[in-house]
Amino acid sequence: MGLKVFDLQCEHGHLFEGWFGSHEDYDSQQSRGMLTCPMCQSAKIEKRLSAPRLNVGHFDSETRALDGASASGSSSATGSATASRETVLAASPEALQLAQIQAAIMQQMRELVRNTENVGASFAQEARRIHEGESEERPIRGTATPEEREALIEDGIAVVALPDFLDADQLQ
Repeated sequence: MGLKVFDLQCEHGHLFEGWFGSHEDYDSQQSRGMLTCPMCQSAKIEKRLSAPRLNVGHFDSETRALDGASASGSSSATGSATASRETVLAASPEALQLAQIQAAIMQQMRELVRNTENVGASFAQEARRIHEGESEERPIRGTATPEEREALIEDGIAVVALPDFLDADQLQ
């Protein structure tokens, strides 16, 4: 079973991707309030129009086969081969560039997360101790409730919620 990748947007305009087992999986999570923006934790999320993910590697062999047919004198194959090749060449650079940008961002995010100390459920307390100078300053990560995150932000302590798939302990 393949994953469905949807472009999502929160009420504050943050764009992000969501990966789901099916359209029904998305609908179920949405109706149960399980979807939140990774930037601001807003639960008001909507699906945006998105271009399909293309795996265009197979077009190369198909285009060669069509080119062979056109060389043998099939004029209808010539038009198809040309249209297919133009479509692939027009879409591929953008798709490749987007994939490269996403991969670079993910690599940087994972490296950033790897360079933090996991303080687990005591994140809010340890962040507050660091902010107040009671503990050594260092990059930390852990878990916090939405209320704990809000309280830290109100007290001027910068926090960022990260999706679980960036958990450095699971990346090994």
